[in-house]
Amino acid sequence: MGLKRRSCGKRRPKKYPMSQPNEEQWTTVIKPRNKLFEVNLKELWDYRDLISLFIKRNIITQYKQTILGPLWFVVQPALTVIMYMIVFGGIAGIPTDGVPRPLFYLAGTCMWAYFSDCLTKTSNTFVTNSSIFGKVYFPRLSMPIADVLSNLLRFGIQFGFFMLIYAIYALVGDSAAHFNWYALLFPVLVLMLAGLALGFGILISSMTTKYRDLQVLFSFVVQLWMYATPIVYPLSQTKGTYWAGIPVHKLMCLNPVTPVIETFKYGFLGAGEFVGWRWLIYSFVFMIVLLGFGVVVFNKVQKSFMDTV
Repeated sequence: MGLKRRSCGKRRPKKYPMSQPNEEQWTTVIKPRNKLFEVNLKELWDYRDLISLFIKRNIITQYKQTILGPLWFVVQPALTVIMYMIVFGGIAGIPTDGVPRPLFYLAGTCMWAYFSDCLTKTSNTFVTNSSIFGKVYFPRLSMPIADVLSNLLRFGIQFGFFMLIYAIYALVGDSAAHFNWYALLFPVLVLMLAGLALGFGILISSMTTKYRDLQVLFSFVVQLWMYATPIVYPLSQTKGTYWAGIPVHKLMCLNPVTPVIETFKYGFLGAGEFVGWRWLIYSFVFMIVLLGFGVVVFNKVQKSFMDTV
């Protein structure tokens, strides 16, 4: 009985299909911005919940351990107006275009306080938030935007206080102030103030990361800026005066904040004359250009600010 001889050849191993690892799907890709002008608005919108948290934080922590709390929003402008009435109205005798002094000073103080407060906070964005920026990534522009939006609460309370004083004068009947249709521009005026404050703020914050002494200089400039803006005096008082052969009225209007505040006063109080559409459009265009330039500088500085802050 013969035996079958098996082949001594090597058995070929079976080929099993190699399992391919699943490619990871990233939800967020962080990469440097190399373009000169690159703003990811969609990214800011995606982080809107974080911006809302920053807004709540700013509102809560500002007057968290105070006795009066949000009442300081009313006490501060009230004390400021009283001081203006004594110094500029009583001692200096500066007229207010026939408008009651409390209304005139409160109108200018309400608008200027919002602008200066937004400007001061956004100008310290990198310095005051360096500890947060160094730990986690999020759009850096969300911080100054949150500062501007959170200050709207303070501005809303102060504007309500202004309207209350206006209503009291209207009921008493001892007021030459009156509304006109320019008051409908109020939302646009607030938007322009916010844009100007944000543009100047992010531009200054980009410079103060390396040169800290600019913060001291800037705080002094803001104080002088207020007196270069018709807050405690009407713009009409500058007509007929010249500086170096240039009308002071025109120099005052070159200040982009002046047409905004003057339009607000004229719309709600009827004080003086309308500054003119050309100056109002000038302020709006100035705001757009300033925001664009500020964002360019801000994006360039934010890539390396941790090395200098």
